[in-house]
Amino acid sequence: MADQHDKVDNALALLTCVLVARRARVNPEGVSWQQYDVLELLRLRGPMKPSELGESLGVSRQTTSKALRVLKDQHLVQQAALGTDRREQTTSLTEAGHAFLDRAARSRRENAKIVEAALDPDEQAAFAALCDKVSTAFQEAGPPTA
Repeated sequence: MADQHDKVDNALALLTCVLVARRARVNPEGVSWQQYDVLELLRLRGPMKPSELGESLGVSRQTTSKALRVLKDQHLVQQAALGTDRREQTTSLTEAGHAFLDRAARSRRENAKIVEAALDPDEQAAFAALCDKVSTAFQEAGPPTA
């Protein structure tokens, strides 16, 4: 049983290393995973208040503010006053933010083509189903423990 555990552990570690390395090549900005999630959420939902972003991502106000500060410095997002209360801001993607996400999507599609070329149609279906199953298990397990 321990041998099978080691195989799964090693396979997951190797796949993680390969995918992170491939992502790093198309991420000269050094956008973190959390910052990427902010960008992707803005792409999917449109402009949002920082409090909405934090709630959607399950992170603190301080963590959200830090991520937004970095993304603004990189010109990937912009903020504007919402209505007459200038303290309330809405955050949206800039052209550079959209371009970054387009580049990330192209890289993801390239990765999918590599997977498709390596697997026959039955294996592709099994791979997709297993990825969905494992992703759901990770989400249900909640955040990792330290």
